Amino acid sequence: MSKFNHVLITGASSGIGEALAVYYAKSGVKLLSLCGRNEERLNKTAEECRKFGVEVDTKIIDVADSKSVETWINEANAKMPLNLVYANAGVATLEETSENVRRTFNINVMGVVNTVLPTIEIYKKAPSSQMKHIAITSSIAGYHGMPTCPSYSATKAGVKAWGEGLRLSLAPLGIRVSTICPGFIRSRITDKNTCPMPYFMEADRAAEIIAKRIEKNVGLIAFPWQMRLATWLGSVLPNVLSDFIYSKLPYKV
Repeated sequence: MSKFNHVLITGASSGIGEALAVYYAKSGVKLLSLCGRNEERLNKTAEECRKFGVEVDTKIIDVADSKSVETWINEANAKMPLNLVYANAGVATLEETSENVRRTFNINVMGVVNTVLPTIEIYKKAPSSQMKHIAITSSIAGYHGMPTCPSYSATKAGVKAWGEGLRLSLAPLGIRVSTICPGFIRSRITDKNTCPMPYFMEADRAAEIIAKRIEKNVGLIAFPWQMRLATWLGSVLPNVLSDFIYSKLPYKV
């Protein structure tokens, strides 16, 4: 059984977000608050979760809209105190056009900021006995600027650093923070990839790994270990070597 009563997940209509919602529904949480931008997919996720007897509230929302996100999070908390909030919504850049790059930063960075900031304010006012956890979805791509996806990797590097810093700064307040850095996980993003995806993983398996490590209050949840090791090495090598290695990666077409 989950130690969390109320779990809120952004980007719950597909990929890791959808798989996490189903995982927590199976584990016996009392309330799931889920948001997404595609009503049909979000409703499908909610219907699957309700099969396990959990109450599910859904909201169609753009996480880049700070006011709408703040209102939704406060309304969700008023219904039942939040225990775990996943700032999970994200997009792939695909073609690096000006429009796509700005969209990537707005959703992958500001969407996380818009989710986390109101959650922190709620948690600050909550009783010390209440479980208070924030989970931020970054990516293995956030370990080093990737030539195949420069904007995406930049946004994921930003939220990775923010999550790691928040974990230390919020710990004295009894607020736990975990940063999630998955490799290639089945999602609408990877469905569009044309490049090789080593150590590819199904979303339900990734959700299980994430949830179990959240339960243990792991600060940095990076997997699979082979991808974590490879990208970490790339981040610490001298630039002349890392530039050479990354220049040999196959580009998306």
